[in-house]
Parts: sequence; C-alpha cells; structure tokens
Amino acid sequence: MQKGVNMLRGLAGHGGRYVRGGLLALAGAAGLLLAACGSSDNNANKVNPNPNPNAKPANIGAVTITTYDGNTDDLLTAGLGKDGLGSATAPVPLNPAAPTAAELRRYAIYTNYRALVDITAGGGYGSLYGPNVDAQGNVTSGQGKVAGREYLAFSDDGSGQQNVTMLVQIPDSFNVAKPCLITATSSGSRGVYGAISTGEWALKRGCAVAYTDKGTGAAPHDLDTDTVPLIDGTRANRTAAGTSAQFAAPFPNTSLAAFNALAPHRLAFKHAHSQRNPEKDWGTFTLQAAEFAIWAINDRFGTVASDGTRQRSFGPDKIVVIASSVSNGGGAAIAAAEQDTQGLIDGVAVGEPNLNLPANTGVIVTRGGVPVVSQSGLVLYDYTTTANLMQLCTSQATALVNAPGVALYSLPGVGLVQPALNRCQSLANAGLVSGSDGASRAADALQKLHDAGWESDSDALHPSLALFEVASAVSVTFANALARAAVADRLCGYSFAATGTAVLTPVAIAPATLNVLYSTGNGVPPAAGVQLINDNNPGGPLRDLYSSSPGTNLADANLDGARCLRALLTGTGTQARALKAGLAQTLRSGDLHGKPAIIVHGRSDALLPVNHTSRPYLGYNRLKEGRASNLSYMEVTNGQHFDSFIGAVAGYDNRYIPLHVYLNRALDAVYANLTTGTALPPSQVVRTIARGGTLSPAPIILPTNLPPFAATPANADRITVIGSTVEVPN
Repeated sequence: MQKGVNMLRGLAGHGGRYVRGGLLALAGAAGLLLAACGSSDNNANKVNPNPNPNAKPANIGAVTITTYDGNTDDLLTAGLGKDGLGSATAPVPLNPAAPTAAELRRYAIYTNYRALVDITAGGGYGSLYGPNVDAQGNVTSGQGKVAGREYLAFSDDGSGQQNVTMLVQIPDSFNVAKPCLITATSSGSRGVYGAISTGEWALKRGCAVAYTDKGTGAAPHDLDTDTVPLIDGTRANRTAAGTSAQFAAPFPNTSLAAFNALAPHRLAFKHAHSQRNPEKDWGTFTLQAAEFAIWAINDRFGTVASDGTRQRSFGPDKIVVIASSVSNGGGAAIAAAEQDTQGLIDGVAVGEPNLNLPANTGVIVTRGGVPVVSQSGLVLYDYTTTANLMQLCTSQATALVNAPGVALYSLPGVGLVQPALNRCQSLANAGLVSGSDGASRAADALQKLHDAGWESDSDALHPSLALFEVASAVSVTFANALARAAVADRLCGYSFAATGTAVLTPVAIAPATLNVLYSTGNGVPPAAGVQLINDNNPGGPLRDLYSSSPGTNLADANLDGARCLRALLTGTGTQARALKAGLAQTLRSGDLHGKPAIIVHGRSDALLPVNHTSRPYLGYNRLKEGRASNLSYMEVTNGQHFDSFIGAVAGYDNRYIPLHVYLNRALDAVYANLTTGTALPPSQVVRTIARGGTLSPAPIILPTNLPPFAATPANADRITVIGSTVEVPN
C-alpha cells in the first residue's frame, strides 16, 4: 500500500495543478483506503472538532484586514479606476502634512502603478493593458476596479527590528474551484505596493496576490525629528513607535544627537541603512509572503470546523502558485523558486530580473556567434559602479546627440553640460578614458561600457539614466546595504537629504513632503524631494550631481565618490571586505528545481544589461538542471527597463515598446502550462516594431508592434544553450 501511495505522490509532482486534479482525487481515495485499514489508536472513532486548524505562520505578527467594496475603494486602483490612475492629477491627501492611512494607500497605489507602466493612451494604456483590459485582452467600458480584502502584517524574526511588510489581496472573485496565487514582490527598493501592476494580472483572473516590500521600503527615518514610518505609512516618534516602526535606523557607534550635530537634516532609508543586507533574504521574504497568503486564503474561504475555527482547506497542493514581479522583485521571485524545496511555488514568470551569479560559472554568451564580453554574468554592484563612472560622460558623445534626455542637459535649472564635460576630463586625468577633447573622451567612455558588457542597443539610454542619477543611486544604496553600513558611516561621503531650491545644500525636509514619502518615494533616492548628497564636496555638503571632487576640484559630479564606491569592490580594506561578504550572500544557485519558468528581458536594458543577468542565468540554469530545466528566456528587442519613461521622456516612445505586455504574456503562458499542460514557448528573440516617427509623441502603438511569443520560433530567432554556451541570434 505504501508503494501505491508513493506512486501517487510521484505522479502528482508532474503537470499542472488542475491537470493533477484527478491524481489528487486518487490520492484522496488512497487516504480513505488507509482509513479503512483501521487504526491502533483507541480514540480513532472520536471526532476531532478541529482536525486541521488554519495556523498563522509564526513569523507573522498582528494582522489588519480591510474590505474594499470595488466602488468607492478597491484592491487594484484604490477607487481611482482606470481613468484615475491615468490622470495627471494625483490623489494628494487633503492635508499632506497629516495624511490618513487611507489617503496614503490611495496615493501609493497611484504612484507605484504609474512608476512601472506607461500610462499614455498612445503607448497602449487602456488598449493593450490597464485595469479596463480584461484577462482575455478585451477592452471593456469599465474602470477595472476589484472588490476584495487586504491582509496586512509584518514578518519579523523575533527581534522587532526586521518588520518586513507583507500584504495579501484576495478578490471577491477568487475562484475556490481553481484557486490561484501569484507573488508580486516590490520592484526596486519600493514599498509594499511596488509591484501593483504585476498584481493586476492576478486580480483580473480571480487569483490572490502576495506582496512584500522585501525589507526595503519608500518611507525614511527622519533624523532631524526622529520620526519613523509605521506599517500603513503614517508616522510616529521613534520611541513611541517602538517595535511597530517599519524602520528605525540603528546608531551602533554614535548617538543620534551627535550625528545630527555633525550632519543635520539627513534621512535614513531601510534598504541602505538597516544594516541587515536585505537582499540576501529576498527569496525568503517572497516565500513568507506566499505562506501568509495561503493562510489568508484559508482565513477567508477555509471550511469552518464544528468549534467555529477555520480549517486549512487550501494547501500548496491545491493552489496554483506563480512567483512573479520585475527588476529586484523579479530577482526575488527567482531566489524564492531556487530556495523552494517544499513545492510551495509551481512556476515563475518574471521581467528584467536582478540576478547575481557566482564568479566563474563557465557560461559563455554569444550574439551572432561572437562572444559578447570577456566575462558575462557580473554582479549588479560590479557593472553598476562601472556605469556610475562612465554614463554621465557618454552624454557628450557625438553619436548620442539625439538620444533621449540629451537636450535636457542644456535647460536652465539643469545645466549639466559642463559637469558632464568635467566628468570626462576627470576620467581622462585619472587614466580611465582616453581622448584629447570632450567628444573623444565621451566616445571612449561609451566604448568602455560596451567592453564592460552593455549592448550597443542600450547606447541611447545612457544620457537619460545619468541625468536621473540611476547608477549613482543604485551604487550608493547597494554599497551601504551589502557592507551593512550605518547611516552615520556616510559611506564614501554620501548621505540623503532634501535640498534648497536656490542653493543645493541639505535643509530640513518639509512635513508635507516627508509625510507622503510612503506614497511618493522609491526607497532609493534621488526621488520625491530627497537628493543624494556629496558630504565631501570641497565647499561643504552639496547635491551630488552638481558637486565637486576633493581630488580634482572640478564640478565633475563627484568622480571621487564614484571611484570610492568602485574601490569597495576592487579593494581590500575593512569596508571592501564587508561589501564582498555581503555580495556572497546574494548569489543565485541557478537551480529552479524543474519548475516551468519564463524570464522576459529587454535587449536594450541599460540598468540590468542582459549580458550579466538573464542570458548567463539561462546557461547557468541549464548547467545545473540539464534536461530537467524548464526555463524559457524571451529577449525582447526595443525593450528597456523603465516602461514609465516611455510616455514621460521625449524620444523613448519612438524607440521603445512596453515590456509590461510581455510580462503579462509570460504569466499567461506559465499559468496555461500549469493548468492545462500547454507547452511553454521555447527561448527566443521577440522582434518588436518600434513606433518610430521623427519626434515625440510617437504614432499610436498597435498590436502589430508587439508580436506574440512563437510556439515554434524561426531558427534565426531561437536562443539555444549548447553545453555551457548561450547562443543568442543577432
């Protein structure tokens, strides 16, 4: 009999969850057969009034449950609907200096949704994606509001210091006959609603969503006033908040008062300053979010026992669970799937994931038969600190004169042409680029990025990313996080603060700005009124982008700081050793345990270049899993990292397509595989058609711009793995 039960268990380990419905029924029959064989327990005939209680996970604290009617407020749009999310008029709280939790939630959903997708009609919002587009892709006349319940709680390790925010959304349309759940871990360093646009896919299909901020979060600890964010975004005094604080900065080697006297008006952010290296636990937090969601589903729909308690009627064996999200959230989903040895996660569908691979995996990546770079698969901190050195200088390259954002360098109030030229000069003086003038040095800086693994498809993106300080923000945040640096360390001379408008020096942040940062912030400044500060500027602390380097005395946007950040990877000092130890805790294993998975990545991505992330991960997964691998990689031409820039920065709409559409299609494909056994599309290059046009706005995007995944791609489009070589066609 045991052999028969084992056989059933083995069979149930293959195919889709709903495909396995018959097998699960057989397993239930086997259970009845075991019961019929009798029991030596003298109490076997007694009825247990509470046979399988729905026990809340031990790591989950107090839970707040809120019901939304789908009219005045809802899960997906916070009552704003499709038109409200698309409106340029933000739902600012009535009193921004004293917002309510409900107002902060609405504002956070609005901001985070718009931060992740292009909300212009010409770019596809409302026609190809958006709340009014149903699960089958049909455009409806509705606003896409979704009634249901939210479960909100902290996950903690017992210290009262971790406090990772967990949120579960269960729509009223949840299908108990075909229960499903996706994880939507926050993108970037955002708060718990930082992947709301991913959750949209699930809510439209009657699936639940498990969100987590993964130990990051948008709202800071204001060191001037010693106020901290609570779980709902409202703020309190640090002492009064106690263990209810979402984040309070540690001060291990000094006091807050001493730090404020030395560096007033500073802000501490959880990702950078928690001293917990949260990235090492992103997979764990994603799994915890899924476990919390399963508890919540049973709290909502579990059978009620005779003693009135909810039962665990829905376990992982009955719920289709897909790990999803984008960027850092996508990397967290991959990490969770790798760590999942208990069968909690069934499949994976992610976009542009942050994936740190071990050194010397042996994977070689070629494009058109030519190796793309001497070493692919570098970690994020490695290639980002290179971008932080070079990107600003590239803006002055003749080849990029028409790139998006370049024209903004000359605008009054921006004035970045001279700092960019100074950066080129300082790089040349340091022997990091060559050339006799700004243009030739900029051309060499661009070549340095090619040599470091960026595709030429990314060239036009470098000036705008430098303008928005993307690489510097990521470099500073991850340097602090990986090295477990305290805010008082001011690692490499960096800090965060609001600045004055005329003189870009730190000032006390306005309450109306601070108190809505839960909603408006991205957790990795500069953003929402908070700037990156160069505390080593020769004339005193100054906004980093306009500051000078002590070593050059040039206003070169702080090349010295960028070199210091780079040296934390290449050096051997105490902080460098700490950073490298932190990096070692974030590496992926490559083993997805045969789970059906799709990775979607834009070929033009300049933040997480494909040669260091998804391409080598495909090869690494194949080396680890061999024929058991069930991973497909979709490389999308004209796709880049920031869909929200398409409608916001002139020149993006002409060149780039919404990658969000392909994440939705990846989720469709993985869900179909799990529920009907439909084969995943094989790895391929998806050749999109840019909207074109000479100037923004570009022509309206059409379905023909976004071809589907091919079930049988042409040989010229097929991505293959042969041995340890990933072969990508041109």
